[in-house]
Amino acid sequence: MEKTIPGSIAPSGTLDLRVWVRLLDCAKIIEKRLRRNFEDQFSTTLPRFDILATLDRAPDGLRMGELSRALLVSNGNVTAIVRQLQEQGLVSSYTDPEDARSAIVSLTPNGRVQFAVLAEAHHGWVREALADFPEDSQRQLLTLLTQLKTSIL
Repeated sequence: MEKTIPGSIAPSGTLDLRVWVRLLDCAKIIEKRLRRNFEDQFSTTLPRFDILATLDRAPDGLRMGELSRALLVSNGNVTAIVRQLQEQGLVSSYTDPEDARSAIVSLTPNGRVQFAVLAEAHHGWVREALADFPEDSQRQLLTLLTQLKTSIL
């Protein structure tokens, strides 16, 4: 018998919908824990972490539009968070020399240090969330999710 998680849809309906709802349930549970941990332990937010993580993978920085597309959010959402991160000295911004209407954002040295601390904590929280899910099952799930992503792109 399947266990229903509070706030989730009961296990009924077609297989594709059940898979989608279960995938969403799992993601929401872990995301909620991450959000709470970032707030409680670092007084920051998951969206701020996501921006720092994206910029960490782009050592030369990203245009604001590229950052928005990478995060799948609107320019307005990114702009507000980038301003907050600038005020904290974690990111810097300069006018794109190829397009004066665009800004390029990158991590500051302090931002790189702060991101490393946050990334280590994030990794620990994810590891903790999946601790009771066997490693071989994690590998199988990763393979299946990779196949799923390929099929929907």
